[in-house]
Formats: sequence, C-alpha cells, structure tokens
Amino acid sequence: MKIARFSHDDAILFGIVDDTDLVVLSGDPLFAGYEPTGDRVPIADAVILAPVIPRSKIVCVGKNYHDHAAEMGGAAPEEPLLFLKPNTAVIGPGDAIVRPTISEQTEYEGELAVVIGKVAKNVKAADALDHVLGYTIANDVTARDLQRKDGQWARAKGFDTFCPLGPTISTDFDPAEATIQARVNGEVRQQAPLTDMIHSVESIIEYASAVFTLLPGDVILTGTPAGVGTFVAGDTVEVEITGLGILRNSVRDAVRAS
Repeated sequence: MKIARFSHDDAILFGIVDDTDLVVLSGDPLFAGYEPTGDRVPIADAVILAPVIPRSKIVCVGKNYHDHAAEMGGAAPEEPLLFLKPNTAVIGPGDAIVRPTISEQTEYEGELAVVIGKVAKNVKAADALDHVLGYTIANDVTARDLQRKDGQWARAKGFDTFCPLGPTISTDFDPAEATIQARVNGEVRQQAPLTDMIHSVESIIEYASAVFTLLPGDVILTGTPAGVGTFVAGDTVEVEITGLGILRNSVRDAVRAS
C-alpha cells in the first residue's frame, strides 16, 4: 500500500494510491487509521505533498555506507552516528531546494527514509519494524562548506528546504530488494543497493530509541552512498529507490537581502 498526502480543492488530504486515483482517507492514517471517505481524486488533479511533516524530529544517520565514509575521509563509525534535522527543513516533491546565500557548496545526499508509526522507546532490533509505518525517499541536503567550518552539522543540515521527502509512503517495502540512485539533470551521481548500509533499519531504530523516544510521524534518514556532490540554481535533483518511485526537486538560489 502506498499512502499519499496531497492538496486538492484547497484542502490537504491523505489517500491510498489506487492505479491513477487516490482513495481519500478520513484523516491522517498515523492517527485515524485507513478509513476511506468514499471519495476518489485522480492523481492528475492532485498536488502531491511531502508524505509526512514530522511533529517531533528527523533523525539522521551519518556515514552509514563504507564508500561514503571513505569519500568523506576516515573510517565508518562503529555505532550509528546520529544527528537531527528540524521539521521546518521538509519540502515535498516538485518543491524547490533553496541554496542559502552563505553557502557556496550545497550538496545532495539521496537516502532511504523510515517513517515511525507508533511510539518507540528502548525498542530491540527484533521488534523494530513493528514500530514502522512505512518507507519513503529523502534528500539530506547539506551545505558542505558550513559543515566543515562549524565542526558540527546542525546549521549545515538544517536550512529550510534541506529535507525533501516523498513522493509517498510505502507500507510493504523491503530494503533488501532495492537500489538507490541519485541524479542531477539526468546524470547518475550515486547508485548502490540498500544492502550496502552498515547499520540496518532495525539496528538504527534500536540505537536511536535508546537515546530518545521516537514518536508517530518521526522520520529516520538512513545515510547516503558514495557520490555526493554539488548542485546549482537551475538544476533538477532526483532520488529514485526501487519500489518507492522518484523524488524530484528543482533548485534555486535564495534572494539576497538588499
């Protein structure tokens, strides 16, 4: 099942993808379940939005692929390297990534995203997937020059528009069977099987939930493979994961203050 959050006739709705239609749900499935209203909206008539806006946090894992850790310099961490993005960084498919005026090196990082479905605290890896609603695609946009300058990642990873998510949430996705690919203007820049992740989804949830409570709607970004690089205004950045679709965003520069 694929769940979409969308805009139609000035209303924000949730629906289940059914071929070319969206079966409208009575509310956010995180809290209202999957009760249909009886209405259907053609996908062509809807604007697909970010599938979830975390009410709490976006938990990210750094250097979770050996080849990416190598390209960033140094060995991969033995334990998941956690950092947070604010929920104000989230945008949806088709929205523009805005390059801040204070960064000259803004980069893409295509990633698998996990959407938490129920409260998780001190969850064991064996039970972790019981707390997952589903999976979507993310782009962990990073101001790389600011990341190096600051020595920590909050500013470099936290700008508005720096967390594109979408297009939908899939509830029956298996990472073991999928490949991730990132493209800039159609040129492949990243490609790897998700099985190349050092720490699995289950182990990340176990580790993160021992630190802080994961709440329904929280999103976990699971790391990016090698091939990260820059983009500029006018570019189109796409992240594709087998079975989850394509997350596509344009790029523009922020307007400089006069």
